[in-house]
Amino acid sequence: MNEANVDLMGISGGSGEVANFLAKSKLDPGQMRPWINTNGQACVTNFLGGDAKKPENYKTTFVANASLRHNEWVALDAAILPISRTRLIGVQDLIDNGLVYNLGNAMGTTVLEYHDISDGLEAIMTMDGITRSPGDRPNYTHHYLPIPIIHVDYEIGARELAISRNMGNPIDTTDAESAARRVAEKLEKLLFTDTSYSFGGGTIQSYVNASDRNQVVLDSEWTNSGTTGAQIVTDVMILKQTSIAAKHYGPWMMYIPSTYEILLDADYSSAKGNSTVRERILQIAGIKGIKVVDTLAANTVLLVQMTSDVVRLVRGMGIQNIQWGEEGNFVTKFKVLTIQVPQIRADQEGNSGIVHATFTT
Repeated sequence: MNEANVDLMGISGGSGEVANFLAKSKLDPGQMRPWINTNGQACVTNFLGGDAKKPENYKTTFVANASLRHNEWVALDAAILPISRTRLIGVQDLIDNGLVYNLGNAMGTTVLEYHDISDGLEAIMTMDGITRSPGDRPNYTHHYLPIPIIHVDYEIGARELAISRNMGNPIDTTDAESAARRVAEKLEKLLFTDTSYSFGGGTIQSYVNASDRNQVVLDSEWTNSGTTGAQIVTDVMILKQTSIAAKHYGPWMMYIPSTYEILLDADYSSAKGNSTVRERILQIAGIKGIKVVDTLAANTVLLVQMTSDVVRLVRGMGIQNIQWGEEGNFVTKFKVLTIQVPQIRADQEGNSGIVHATFTT
């Protein structure tokens, strides 16, 4: 299966077939998920708003065509959710820490306009409280973030569908799972690789290419045979101090490449032997956890403050299945897609809570 594609919604409008199609449908997933009821009628179900758990907040209407039954849609959706949860390591950290900005209408919000702010105003001390303090006002700078549509196609043949129904077997969800995995991988790359997109006056940046990130070059690779647990902990303390110097005081999540995972499970000290390097790092105040990221480049370590002024996930639509079209009566096409992107942030002075460490070789 091919890598996920990215269409962009920006200040100049949509770019790509999927972006234009979703704009016409007003990003209503229900319109793109027709199903066959027990009477053989084609239907779509639309969410009307309110509590998503209440059946009365949904409306079912009849449409011309549908390929899947309700239980088959349920099976496809169930297949993609575990994939997205297990693969979205960095993105899931943003969700778990409440660092999510939900767009009310992702198609109506063609680009996210946001601001950073300068320091303004100053407190003074007087005995009478009458003397006026300096009345300088903060300065706001406008920025723009493109809104991406990440998608992968798959298809289900009519004969394949008929066989599963005749045999009483559940629908084969292999392709849906693979598509969801590709979408999740693309989201992770938006956080942990040099992948970036510029469109509509804005640029999507990652932890490793954000212009304001704090860059540190450490003296020795951790995989060197002579590197001790104490040296690794000292390096982590350098990363923490770098963040503090940039006016960011935690809490932090630490991200390492897969080549470092076994290293951190080694004994911290041959003299003590009662804790691992990982356990010793987690004893440093403010470090919430250490995560292994497959897409992170070798000899790279990240320390990221988990607060919304540093990074947040801008979400228009979570990972979903939609029906994309048909080729006659033989093949029904589907897409797994999402509209969400990480947003890297810093203040007007360029202070960032991201520390990006590399090693000399």
